[in-house]
Amino acid sequence: MRRAARLWGAVLGTAMAAAGVIAAPGSASAATPTIVVAVNGDDAAPGTVTRPLRTIQAAVDKAKPGDVIAVRGGTYALDDNITIATSGTASQPISLGAYPGEWVVVDGERLPASHTPVGGSIPRAERGAIHQEASYWRISDLEIVNGPYGYYCDSCDNNVFARLVTHDNYESGFQLQGASSGNQILDLDSYGNRDPRKNGESADGLAIKEGSGTGNVVRGARLWNNVDDGFDAWKFASPVLVENTIAYGNGFNRWNFPDFAGDGNGFKLGGGSPAPAVAHTLRNTMAFRNAAKGVTDNGNPGALTLTRNTTFRNQGTGFDADVSGSRAVLSGNLSLSDQTPVALGTGTVSSGNSWDLGGTWNDASVLSTDTSALTAPRGSDGSLPSASAFLVPRNGTAIGARL
Repeated sequence: MRRAARLWGAVLGTAMAAAGVIAAPGSASAATPTIVVAVNGDDAAPGTVTRPLRTIQAAVDKAKPGDVIAVRGGTYALDDNITIATSGTASQPISLGAYPGEWVVVDGERLPASHTPVGGSIPRAERGAIHQEASYWRISDLEIVNGPYGYYCDSCDNNVFARLVTHDNYESGFQLQGASSGNQILDLDSYGNRDPRKNGESADGLAIKEGSGTGNVVRGARLWNNVDDGFDAWKFASPVLVENTIAYGNGFNRWNFPDFAGDGNGFKLGGGSPAPAVAHTLRNTMAFRNAAKGVTDNGNPGALTLTRNTTFRNQGTGFDADVSGSRAVLSGNLSLSDQTPVALGTGTVSSGNSWDLGGTWNDASVLSTDTSALTAPRGSDGSLPSASAFLVPRNGTAIGARL
């Protein structure tokens, strides 16, 4: 799925404002491009509109705090991954995105790590068609395909990632890990990511895992048809907020991998041996038609907060919060036509959910089950398509998500 080109600067300003981010000098919403890249450019050029650079890496290497990198439309086939190692500042972030009104594809098919053999490992520096270890960046409006991970960010603070599309990568579409805090992942579309080297064990739509750091937010994402999970917070030791997000169709073996190992959860909110106790928050989300569970604590005994979420037609449990010692709080959630609505632990607090209210909750209980309402193209501002009737109870009960 390729979205129509958008007015880059104005839209990022809208997304940042919605997320509580104030546009800083040098951000896409406050400045004109200072470095320009084009497929017919020259890395010996100064990087102006009339004399653009040829590669995104050259622009990244040239950038300093406050710069705005605008990439002209076209496909940028990589021979080496794009590495972002220089940080901006709080008052002067560095911006990277598509030139206004144009569409950019970053293609990692030629990267050696994209073709790591079964049982092999990807060296840390080669993870990601775009590999970032830096802070205070504003990344927007890029389509990232066929990489060894799509976007990979390790030890990253205070970045905004807006309206990225990551699909058909050989590991997770977007992964944030390490000591990373204050990042905002907004309006991400991540789908069709697979993991042939592990027969589907670990390629998620979005993974925030194996690390820690407060203030990370996911908002407005769609995570679908990935080989493992939609969202995975495995071994991330600090709370993450996920809201206004959908995860569907994950965990099916569309690639005919032998010894298939995909998990197939919509939202996986923890994990590890032992799993750290973390108070992740999930609100106003939907998980439907996943191969396993809609939402799972995955062994996380922390004080999860699950509020006004909906699960629908998942092949496993809709809401799984039954780990020993669980301190999860579930309120106002709706399970429809899942294999099992809910699994609760002895310490879990459950109130005002569909299983607490009783009665029958199935396809006939809601105004619409037409999933196309949420899988249609996004709005011109990157917003989710309107789905005012999708999975909304016919009887008007104020439970479940509204997207």
